[in-house]
Amino acid sequence: MAVPERHGAATFLGNPLTLLGQELKPGDPAPDFTLVGPGLTEVSLNNSAGKVRLLSCVPSLDTPVCSTETQRWEQERAGIGDVELLTVSMDLPFAQQRWCAATGVQHTTVSAHKNEQFGTDYGVLVKELRVLDRAVFVIDKDDTIRYAEYVTEIAHEPDYDKALEALRQAAAD
Repeated sequence: MAVPERHGAATFLGNPLTLLGQELKPGDPAPDFTLVGPGLTEVSLNNSAGKVRLLSCVPSLDTPVCSTETQRWEQERAGIGDVELLTVSMDLPFAQQRWCAATGVQHTTVSAHKNEQFGTDYGVLVKELRVLDRAVFVIDKDDTIRYAEYVTEIAHEPDYDKALEALRQAAAD
């Protein structure tokens, strides 16, 4: 089965990019995944079954906007309660670990470098660059997408306030 291509679904500095996979919407089931976490452990959606999760997808932690965004989620972490916060990128796990140590980020970063399946399942794989599009997903305790934002211009930050509101609402339900 061919992977759907969404031409022009994102841009980088105004240049159109193609995202691979279907766009997920609130109400869709969250696709399971197995990614590489700290210490080369396997991290899956099921590792945090029964919890509300926020997935922040970024192109690379070693870029200014991704670094700013991931540090912002770290700052927000204290105020969001018992929620699993995951930042996902195609960076190698060793690079993620180094970056976290240098910035003091303690929430879990996971790498999709071994398999593009996460990128296509969540509709965030950038065909031209083999990185993930900037996106935020809130997944409820029942593994349903409650909020999805695909940031149209990859060089822009997401709407933190909307994501945090969706997160609080999912945690309260």
